[in-house]
This record gives sequence, structure tokens and C-alpha cells, in this order.
Amino acid sequence: MGELKPGSRVPSTRRITQEWGVAMATATKVLNRLREEGLVRAVPGVGTVVAAPAAPAAREAPAVSAPVAAPVAPAGPAVASAPVREAGRAAGGPGASGARRPRGGERELGRERIVATAIQVADEEGLTALSMRRVATELGVATMSLYRHVPGKDELLRLMMDTVFGEQPLPDPPAPGWRAGLEEVSRLQWRIYRRHPWLASTMSFTRPVLAPDAALHTERAMAALAGLGLTWEEMAQAAVTLAAYTCGLAVHFEREAQAEQDSGMSADEWMDRLGDEDHDQLMSDPERFPMFDALNRGPEIDLSLDALFDFGMVRMLDGVAALIEARGGGVVDGGSGGGGRNE
Repeated sequence: MGELKPGSRVPSTRRITQEWGVAMATATKVLNRLREEGLVRAVPGVGTVVAAPAAPAAREAPAVSAPVAAPVAPAGPAVASAPVREAGRAAGGPGASGARRPRGGERELGRERIVATAIQVADEEGLTALSMRRVATELGVATMSLYRHVPGKDELLRLMMDTVFGEQPLPDPPAPGWRAGLEEVSRLQWRIYRRHPWLASTMSFTRPVLAPDAALHTERAMAALAGLGLTWEEMAQAAVTLAAYTCGLAVHFEREAQAEQDSGMSADEWMDRLGDEDHDQLMSDPERFPMFDALNRGPEIDLSLDALFDFGMVRMLDGVAALIEARGGGVVDGGSGGGGRNE
């Protein structure tokens, strides 16, 4: 990569893993260490940049009675006294080995800012890079400062989940008809998972967390099924099963992002490389794999995540339609996006 001058943007962990062939965890540790040593700093709207050398301290740091964040070294002359660095080490904060300046000061630190920063880290580098310490480093504050606003990582994840579901509210009014209503909810969830690939792996349908904006999706799905002859249990099971299907398939968003990062190849590029002799032999062995052989001889098919989602969602809605009809809910349209709601 060569040498970077003060103020130059530092490569992201994704780029480091791609160019140097190291694991994401290793790249993350490297950047965290650079931050701790005061060699790099985070700049809002820019990213992580090389910090300028710290100038001699102009004055001694005031005594501290609680863990505080040492200032981030700014682009120009900075003050970074030894007592401040020692206070940072004692606090165990992300700036324990270097001088830091809190962005706007800890007085401006709040739950929304913490959650937004955590979401940004997870979006860009995945959940493996997320920690309370990492978020504190990005904010330029001591790690202990975060705990005054968020009790811990579990609560942080809950807040992140609720926030990203709230970013894209459910349409108002809802789509007419039960089928269009359920499809509307599922497609919105699919878009949210795609925008935040880490999200699906945090969801649990056996131990759900209290996330109001996420719960609104189940509320809307059940409301779409009300008045069609289904029991409360059937309405709840239909709504949650459809959500679980969407989430289960969306888990592959994060896996694909990680695989692309590790291999340096997109899914299409990876598939193109499978055209070697072993693959051709597998796909053209009619005795052992007659279906694969026939498939290989036919037209190209779409097995992308979007195609699989569309196919599965329609089939699941067909099943709900059959259940409604069996319960005496009337004639139900079996097509996707159609069907009137029987009150």
C-alpha cells in the first residue's frame, strides 16, 4: 500500500482483507490497534484517516474521578499529555494508548448516536467487527461512556434491530386484500434485510426481543388475516412462519457478503469459475446425477436469492390461501398480489 500521509484515508477492513488475504478479525484488530495508538482517527463523513503527530502537551490534564476519553489527535497541532494517556489506559478505553479528542465532547453522546454508529459498523464490516469498544473508538470516547446510555451489547443489538425496522415504515394505508397485505410486509422485510445484511442473523423466532418497530410487522400481517375464519393461533403461526421464511433466506445476504470479501469474487464470478473439468464431469454424469445432467443441458435458470424469495413466498401464500378456504373464508385468489379480503 505504501506510506500514507497525515489526513489520508485509511483502507477499510474489507479492502485490507481483499488486498492482503487476511481474515476480517485480523484486519479489524489492526485498525483498532492503530486507533488505540493514536496513529489514525475517525472523521465524520470521511472515515478513518491518518492522524498528525501529536505536539508536546501545552498543559497538564485535569485530574479525573471517573473513566474519561483521551482526546483524538486532530489534523493540526494537538495537545496530548502523558497524564491524559495514562487516564485513558486506566479507563481501558479505545484510546488507551493514544491521544483522542471526543467528537463534540461526551456531552453530545446519546443513545441515538451510539446506535447509528453501531449500525454503520455492522453494515460496513459485519457483526464480527461490532463491539462496545469498537463503537466507542468510532465515536472518539471512552468505552465506559457508552454504558451510561446502553447497558451492553445485547441491548445495543436490540436497539439496532428496532432502528433499522423503523427506517422503512410499513405503508399506510396497507395494501387491500389479505394476500397483497402479507406480500407487502414480506417484501418490505426483504428490503430491510438486504440493506442491513447483519440483521437476519440477530433475529430469533423462539426468543424474540422487545423491538416495537419489528413487532409492527407481525401486527400488520395478523391484521391482514383477521376476519377470514382463522383461529388466533393460525393467524399468528401464518404471520410468524412467513416472517421466519423471509429471515431464513435473508441470512445468506451476510454470508454472501463475507464470501465475496474472503474470495474477492462476486457470486456470478464464483459460479463462472466452476466451469472446470470436475464440475463438468459432475453435471454431465447421467447415471449418477440424471437430474443435474438434464438441468445442465437445458436453458439457464435463475437461482439468485431474489428468485428463490419470490418463488417461496408465492408458494407459502398459496398454502395460506388453501387454509383460509378450508376454514370457510370464501373463495380465495391463489395468485400473487391478488385476492380480496373477506370481512
